Amino acid sequence: MNKSKFNITPFLFIGPAVLLLFVFSFAPILVSLGISFTDMNLSGLANWSQINFVGLDNFIQLFQDEKFLQAMGNTFFYVIIGVPLAVASSLLIAVLLNFFNNWVSSTFRVVYYVPSITNIVAIAVVWSFLYNQEYGLFNYLLSLINVDSVPWLEEPVVARLSLILLAVWKSNGVSMLIFLAALQSIPKIYYEAADIDGANRWHKFFKITLPSMSFATFFVTVTTLIGWLQFFEEPFVMTNGGPLNGTNSMALFIYQEGFQYSQFGYGAAASFVLFAIVIVATLVQFKLRKTD
Repeated sequence: MNKSKFNITPFLFIGPAVLLLFVFSFAPILVSLGISFTDMNLSGLANWSQINFVGLDNFIQLFQDEKFLQAMGNTFFYVIIGVPLAVASSLLIAVLLNFFNNWVSSTFRVVYYVPSITNIVAIAVVWSFLYNQEYGLFNYLLSLINVDSVPWLEEPVVARLSLILLAVWKSNGVSMLIFLAALQSIPKIYYEAADIDGANRWHKFFKITLPSMSFATFFVTVTTLIGWLQFFEEPFVMTNGGPLNGTNSMALFIYQEGFQYSQFGYGAAASFVLFAIVIVATLVQFKLRKTD
């Protein structure tokens, strides 16, 4: 009897969490998968008899849709440039802060972390003024050195780079804290032994610091990659996908199709394409991790 109670007890503790996970995560995924094979729209939502099964037509149409292909290309652009910048800048900030163990380090931790917990709408309003082509601070500073104003949000490529700059600045805080915790967990005896052997700072950084932080680097890289594949808030708030669809991302495309145009089946199909890309990218990261 006691053994039976002992075996049931763990399930009683995890049961509510599993139930919530199924109801709010797994079940919606399964429902969305079913919707992706239909032509469900707003009228179909009101009258289910108007919903028709279309098979793979939504997925086939997606890869013939220039807007979706452009959004996919924009997303890969964000990932290829944004992920290395976000990881490298966070690591650099953490290394610099690790040199200090006083109020300077504590103050700048707060300074770099605050953007991560600040509402994106508030940030977007401020950065919109900074990016303003006529009155923005950035172009004003450029005018002081006789450089023409830059169309920060008016030209597609420049707008994508501008959004990347904003997103990197906003996301540095969390990754910086993870790197800083990893740096402070490295045993000092390693560096003392390296000093005895005559190693310089570069040798210690590349032979001790980076290898000792491999798991933290892997974790930050994977989570950052997943986040950038789902890049949404910045283009949604700042440009709404413009100009000329030049900043549209896959996540924003899904939102537009599903909630603005009420093409639920088409939007659900796009979401599963993004889901597949995220899964593949994550599996590749884990595979590379195992081969190291």
